[in-house]
Amino acid sequence: MTETENSKLGMFSTLSIGIGGMVGGGIFAVTGLTIEITRGAAPVAFLISGIVALLTSYSYLKLTLQFPGEGGTVEYLNRAFGSGILTGAANILLLMCYIVLVAIYAYAFGSYGASVFPADQNNFWQHTLVSGVIIGLCLLNIISTELVIRSENFFNGVKMVLLALFIVAGLLTPMDWTRLGPENYVSPVGLIAGAMLIFLNYEGFELIANASNDVANPQKTLPVAYLGGIFVVMVIYVLIVGVVVGHMSFAEVGNASDRALSVAATRIAGTPGFIAILIAALLATSSAINATFYGTGRLTYIIAKTGELPTELERSIRGQHLEGTLISAFLALLVANFVPLEAIATMGSAGFLLIFLAVNLANVRLAKQTNSHVWLSGLAAFSTAVALIVLCIKVDENPVNRNHLWILFGMIVASLLIEFCYRNITGRKIHLIRHHKYHHSQPASPDPQAE
Repeated sequence: MTETENSKLGMFSTLSIGIGGMVGGGIFAVTGLTIEITRGAAPVAFLISGIVALLTSYSYLKLTLQFPGEGGTVEYLNRAFGSGILTGAANILLLMCYIVLVAIYAYAFGSYGASVFPADQNNFWQHTLVSGVIIGLCLLNIISTELVIRSENFFNGVKMVLLALFIVAGLLTPMDWTRLGPENYVSPVGLIAGAMLIFLNYEGFELIANASNDVANPQKTLPVAYLGGIFVVMVIYVLIVGVVVGHMSFAEVGNASDRALSVAATRIAGTPGFIAILIAALLATSSAINATFYGTGRLTYIIAKTGELPTELERSIRGQHLEGTLISAFLALLVANFVPLEAIATMGSAGFLLIFLAVNLANVRLAKQTNSHVWLSGLAAFSTAVALIVLCIKVDENPVNRNHLWILFGMIVASLLIEFCYRNITGRKIHLIRHHKYHHSQPASPDPQAE
């Protein structure tokens, strides 16, 4: 085996990218919110959301095998829909969704970190920690991205061990299973809406696409990484939320919605349980912010390279694409400090549903090239469309939360305006990133000349 082949990602490493991307800060931030909305049906909500992600992963799998490389989602949309304004706007919307992810991870970091201070100081420490973690990790990405990459595996490993201990300890401790009964379920529409509100918890599987150039034996590795990764995460999420519901009443969850896991851990194992989940939450959210900053800088560079953002964002600083990271950090600071948690979750989940709808339609359009079953990607597109519509209808029914839709609408309009104005001012056209299709007989070899 050559040195190049040895350096490629194996099945376990590729699977870890997907699982690590999905089991990030989101589960700590929105578990309580999910239970508030869906009550005893919260585990079912995570299952429904996971099934939608599983269907979409089929499109990603087929597109990745046909068009491997760093372009990922950006490349798939460009190839399917060409160089129009809508394609460019969709890619900018994807970038905005990543900024929302940073905001929700930072919000979770602040909520769990503030819980160690007196209750009357929580608001101050919440905002202080939210701002501190965004600024601090942005600076870390600028100073030493190598340290960021090396630390990810360690943080992910500790996080998964602590969550596993939480699940095992919770299941072994007496629980009130009746709260998980059908009599505590919400309506089917409310259940689907709640499931889609937490859809952002599954979006991390798309990170596999961006690493696809480095995957060894992709024909065998990628199906396991995409489909297997989502299935494993579905099981983890269902067990976590089941344990929380089993150990906390719905009223108690409502009073500690943004840090429900730590309160449940305290019920299960006292102070040691609280400390374990606090450490897991801080590590998970920090590593998720790190990874998202790293990916956002790269994504900004790719979008600029295809002609959809200014050439200024193609520049490298010490070999890294940091201008996109700085812009993302500034915008994430605004969102995390001034937008309520449920609105952030709505923005992120609805945004990713819209992007994944476009990716599913892209695979329908490219089905002959990707050797895909049109009906399966069509079903995935239908599921994401229905999920998005139900989420929007349910949010609109609540007068208090109706303005969340205006925030989402603003994101979409901003994406269109940015792309429209930029194209008309500069006259730039979208161009595709060169790629090398995987061969069935052997892994694709990296091309040092590839753009």
